[in-house]
Amino acid sequence: MKRLLFIVLLAVVAAALYFFVFKKEDIPEGPRQQPLALKDHTDAFTRSIDSLLQDYFALTSAFVDGDSVKAKAASVSLLAYINRFSLDELKKDTTGIYQTAADQVTNIKGNLESMGKSQTITDMRHDFKDLSENLYPLLKTVHYKGQTLYWQNCGMPFGENSSANWISTDPEIVNPYLGKNHPEYKGAMLHCGETQDSIKAQ
Repeated sequence: MKRLLFIVLLAVVAAALYFFVFKKEDIPEGPRQQPLALKDHTDAFTRSIDSLLQDYFALTSAFVDGDSVKAKAASVSLLAYINRFSLDELKKDTTGIYQTAADQVTNIKGNLESMGKSQTITDMRHDFKDLSENLYPLLKTVHYKGQTLYWQNCGMPFGENSSANWISTDPEIVNPYLGKNHPEYKGAMLHCGETQDSIKAQ
């Protein structure tokens, strides 16, 4: 009797092993939940980025001219725009883009608030450097698909052993850190710099 029970038990174990080892692969798995990633934005969202960039380019132009009054006004306008800038469309994305973009927007606000308190155009240009270093990654994060943009660099914005970048729509270098009316170089360094990266129009 014990031998019979042993044989039955052995058969049950063998059948179970066969099922789990050889037949498990035949069981269809349910659909796996994939992260939702936005491939395209609405035209309205792209236009909102374009409007943000227009204010940024007005600020860049003021620095090219060495005009601190114009730069201050442009920074106020850009801050007002960024305060009402909406990232709600990115909430549909489940890959973490929204939170990354929101953090970058917060940093941009901080840069502009600091610029508003700056007393000299040199201090404002330091804030502009930080602003650019937050804005360009934001454009990459949200997969901006508007006009072609160039990420350009000045190798001596605040003297030797310094470096700063800015965003431009023109491949030609027009340097906002040294500008047309620099106290030391005048306009001699206006076209000093290089393009390091770009975002191509889609």
